[in-house]
Amino acid sequence: MKRTTLLWILAFVITIASAVYQRVTGPTYPVSGTISIGDKQIKYKLERSHSSNKNYRVEINVDRPDVMGNIYWKRLKTNDDWQVVKMTNENGLLVGEIPPQPPAGKIEYNVELFFDNKSVLLPEDEPVVLRFKDDVPAYVLIPHILFIFLAMLFSTRTGLEYFNKEKNYKNLLNLTLLFLVIGGFIFGPLVQYFAFGEWWTGFPFGFDLTDNKTLIALIGWLFAFYKMKKSTDYEKWILFASILMLIVFLIPHSLLGSELDYSKVHK
Repeated sequence: MKRTTLLWILAFVITIASAVYQRVTGPTYPVSGTISIGDKQIKYKLERSHSSNKNYRVEINVDRPDVMGNIYWKRLKTNDDWQVVKMTNENGLLVGEIPPQPPAGKIEYNVELFFDNKSVLLPEDEPVVLRFKDDVPAYVLIPHILFIFLAMLFSTRTGLEYFNKEKNYKNLLNLTLLFLVIGGFIFGPLVQYFAFGEWWTGFPFGFDLTDNKTLIALIGWLFAFYKMKKSTDYEKWILFASILMLIVFLIPHSLLGSELDYSKVHK
């Protein structure tokens, strides 16, 4: 197998691994676990991202008609009283609904189950934070995901070109920049606008790490592009830009993302 092919395979594996890591460590990835109810192991999943256009329906399959439950929730970072939603047991499926919040609104919530004169809180350590967002059209979301993935793939592959015998950076670097600009600075703001009503919440307007890390990656690659055009000692800067983008894109997606300030809205 040619070295070029091996480098593409390695780039693809690194990109997939980093994308999965970013996803599962992010603040929108569901909280899940398993508890014991009698002699049964019950799995649960509590969402951390939901549409602002409909109620959030909490469902837990307890597989017993005698298990009851409550949902406790309140708006995040407020002095609101905890709201209690009594769940209904539909032939072993516990169901309860939380009303939606405006885009970027966040709530904290947990679920308490009652059975055999016992109770258990889900999750046990701290409430789950759920953020609401407007629905993003597929014709915006899918290209955003595709081009960001391609940008990550080509960024990694361009960096790995450092280890190739016959190096050819130009096309790889140009495609990296192209995909990064399209995915991060054309479709990225469109996703942000449809979901939260804001085009850009990174520097200098905010602290959204998703926007900021995309900006940092672009600066790194623009600098590498400049060095390739103006200097003979440019290879280390291309490798640096590739590593920089890998590092910043390992930051969990949506960390420090858009958040509604409830002090500025009426309850």
